[in-house]
Amino acid sequence: MHSKTLPERLPIVAILEKRPSVSRWADAYWTATGVIVGERSEAPATLLHASNDIEQYIYPGLQAKLHLDECESYYHNLKSPYPSGYILATLATDGTPIPYYFTLSFDEANSYLQGSAQVYPVPLPAELYQWLEAYVLEHYAPEPRKKRRLTDIDDKGH
Repeated sequence: MHSKTLPERLPIVAILEKRPSVSRWADAYWTATGVIVGERSEAPATLLHASNDIEQYIYPGLQAKLHLDECESYYHNLKSPYPSGYILATLATDGTPIPYYFTLSFDEANSYLQGSAQVYPVPLPAELYQWLEAYVLEHYAPEPRKKRRLTDIDDKGH
């Protein structure tokens, strides 16, 4: 894929799931179950599906955008056993997550995690994986590994 065919950003819809909590300290336990590439017109936190006390909500309005300075992190994400995207959210006073950002960079997600953001990893759908892969192939070349030279050990073990 050539850069002229790669979109600069993609619209993302997050899917978050609410389950009853097993902890007495919280009413619910939230996880992200996935993302959909594309625009949706529903308002944030629209109920998508409910079954057996488990509710799934959609949160449209996020974007995936790629940055040249994150290419190494994208590369390692693609090579990982479970390539992921990361939904960042703040928590409302009732504990409900409010997603506000989406990234494909583990390093960027980790830096937000060090702050006060909630970070929800999600598996990459094929469309996002292919888009990220095309971007990395176009803009990133991993550093070749350098062989270390063996040095002689002197009599003192140094």
